[in-house]
Amino acid sequence: MIGAANNFSDRLAIDSKGVENLRQAARQNAPEALKATARQFEALFMNMVMKSMRAATPQDGVFDNEQSRMFTSMLDQQLSQSMASRGIGLADVLIRQLANTVGQPAVAGDDGEALPVPLPEPGRRGVSGGPGALPPRSNPMPAWGAAPVANPSQPAHVQAFINKLGSEAEAASRSTGIPAKFMLGQAALESGWGKRQIIGADGSPSHNLFGIKAGPGWKGKVVEATTTEYVDGVPRRKVEKFRAYDSYADSFRDYARLMRDNPRYENVLANARDVKGFAQGLQRAGYATDPQYAAKLTRIITHTLG
Repeated sequence: MIGAANNFSDRLAIDSKGVENLRQAARQNAPEALKATARQFEALFMNMVMKSMRAATPQDGVFDNEQSRMFTSMLDQQLSQSMASRGIGLADVLIRQLANTVGQPAVAGDDGEALPVPLPEPGRRGVSGGPGALPPRSNPMPAWGAAPVANPSQPAHVQAFINKLGSEAEAASRSTGIPAKFMLGQAALESGWGKRQIIGADGSPSHNLFGIKAGPGWKGKVVEATTTEYVDGVPRRKVEKFRAYDSYADSFRDYARLMRDNPRYENVLANARDVKGFAQGLQRAGYATDPQYAAKLTRIITHTLG
């Protein structure tokens, strides 16, 4: 079936047999099928545009007849397919939407202390180097296309956190499909709303909002900090190396890369539209060793960010 999906881009947009093959392949939730589906929807959309344009054009000339109209329609179909193969941007948006709808990580296109609960210290990890409709909410935090905005009813430190990092979270949301609010909630949990960031020996900020450790493959700047790891449910203090960035934007970008590129987090992306699914997915994937990590993150996103 996947082979049929891959070859479908060479066919006419209204090839009914090809559409059926594509439908069967898409049921397998394969990234290739999702991409082909988005491309064909783009082609069908372009064909509709072409038809609308033709309908607005007089077709009662001397050389107009049933045969000429048939060949014109065939030409429009092929032009639609050709334009879609080059891409007009619609398919890339659909790929991200379809990936989250059917439970696949996004495939490449062409083109944030209002809770009375203890917050974990940065970097509680079990493994070195670890790390579209939105759920109902009262806080007006938009989806892709605009940065989240603070709600005047929120505590001042929460509003400040959103205003400072909302744009960075939205950029990471467009890259991963994870709602910006979810990432702001995780950054708030990891950094204590920005009050407990990882600081270097010279006092310089690491800008590490997500407590991502510096594993053997990390080639960037590093900072050491004392953190708490849970071993068999028992907290233990230890010194670990963490990644350091030049800006908070870099921190969000690195987090987004980790979510996209590490197979451990495929199920996190697949459940990114549900607060509990997202939080529990992170814990199951080993992002943190704190046994209450998912519950704390869920409460922050649901009750504080709203």
